[in-house]
Order: sequence, then structure tokens, then C-alpha cells
Amino acid sequence: MSKYPYIAALFCKMGISLDIIKTPVEKELREFEEYFKASMKSNVALLDTITYYIYKRKGKQVRPIMVLLTARMLGKITNDTYTAASLIELLHTATLVHDDVVDDSKLRRSFFSVNALWKNKVAVLVGDYLLAKGLLLSIEGDKIEFLKILSSAVKMMSEGELLQIQKARKLDITEEVYFDIIKQKMLPLYQFCLCYWSCLCHWRSGNC
Repeated sequence: MSKYPYIAALFCKMGISLDIIKTPVEKELREFEEYFKASMKSNVALLDTITYYIYKRKGKQVRPIMVLLTARMLGKITNDTYTAASLIELLHTATLVHDDVVDDSKLRRSFFSVNALWKNKVAVLVGDYLLAKGLLLSIEGDKIEFLKILSSAVKMMSEGELLQIQKARKLDITEEVYFDIIKQKMLPLYQFCLCYWSCLCHWRSGNC
């Protein structure tokens, strides 16, 4: 059985907060935020209004922090690092927008969700747009390996969401299936945060 759902609780027990964890990359995290905001820009005024609303109500940014820390530990933080951090946050944000539609949730991070303010049709299209932007970022400079990993992540997360819906209807979920759903919905993006550096090194050496 996977134990990763307990990692956050373990850090809390050890007295390690997210503020402490992100200290080595605080400056770079601010630069990432500008890169991320720019990556959502479009030529459609309504879309820009919605993505700005999403940007101003950002979460803990755990995934970008992991990308930046990985780059700092294994080499150095470059424009490729900001690209990787942005595309992973774009995909994560897209899944949240879609999840709120699926769950008919009217709140996200204590604020009205996109579907609550602009209705489901718009929310689905915004989620699709963010997903597409993330996938396009993944192939900047022909980094096809990024696209392979992210496409696999989206596939796994979709399967996890559908499995959850199936089990919720039948009410026959077991503990093993419960953890499998968590793994499918959460683990893929975290895996990318930690393995993108290896893919980038292979790409630079021409081995991808």
C-alpha cells in the first residue's frame, strides 16, 4: 500500500512548514509567478479575465516549488526550469477547473469557482485551454519527452477520476482501490516534478 498520502502529515509532525521548504527558491518562485501569468495570456478578453481571476487566487504552488528545488539540487535553475514549473502548474490548474465542474463545486480555495461565476460550459473550455497551453509549453524546443510524460499523466489522472465516479455510484470501494484512486489522481504530476530534470538532461545530450 502506498504511504505517500501521509507525507504532508509527516512534515507537519516534524515541524517542517512549506515556508521553510521553499526558502532556498523564494526569489526564483517570484520569477516563476511572472512566467506562469504570462503563459496563460490569450487574445480573448473573457479568457484573460478568467485566467487572471485564477492567478490571483493561487494555491500553495507545491509542484512548482518541487520543480525549482529539484533543479537547484541537481544543477541550476534556468528558463527550462521555469517552463517545466509553469506547464505543470497549468496542467494542475486545468484539472482543478475540470474537477469543480465534475463535482459541481461552487467554491475553490474559499472563493467562488470558475464554474460558479461563468457556468460549466465556460469552465470546461477554460480547463481545456489551460491543458492545451501546458502541452504546448511541453514541446517548446522539441522537448518531446516532456510531452510523453505529461500525456501519460493526464491519461492516468482521467482514469483515476472516472474510477472514483464509478466506485462512488456503486459504493463498493475498498481501501486498496481508495489508495489506487489517490495515486492515479495525484501522483503523476508529482512524478514529473522530480523526473523532468532527467528528461531535460537527456534532451540536451540528444538521447530523448
